[in-house]
Amino acid sequence: MNQTEFLQRLVLNTICDDFENIDQIIWPVVAEQSAKCGLTIGRSDVVDALRVLIAAGLAKAYHLSPSLPDPFSGVLHGMPPVDIIEENFTTYFFITKAGMEFHLANGKWWPFDDEDGLKPEWIVPQP
Repeated sequence: MNQTEFLQRLVLNTICDDFENIDQIIWPVVAEQSAKCGLTIGRSDVVDALRVLIAAGLAKAYHLSPSLPDPFSGVLHGMPPVDIIEENFTTYFFITKAGMEFHLANGKWWPFDDEDGLKPEWIVPQP
């Protein structure tokens, strides 16, 4: 696994149990986890990872609003324009069924132990 694939897995892990916004949750969580692994990532890296995950059918983007009866009804087709930080935080991302199957199929990539420290056998992915 290279760093790009590792980042995609971290992003997928972050959106696997709830709708998440890039700037509120995804980028801060993934940046913190990456830093613990000795990697520095930027917001654009997270956006690129989401773009790949959406194109692969492993994640979807949603427009969430209190006026929508069901959060899944706000599905967006493809990757929305998120190059600029949103002011109202209405664009969220969530794992798909195929994404969850992929995510659950292999947990060996996960770098952290039960105390949130790096596993001693874990090796930093190469670029």
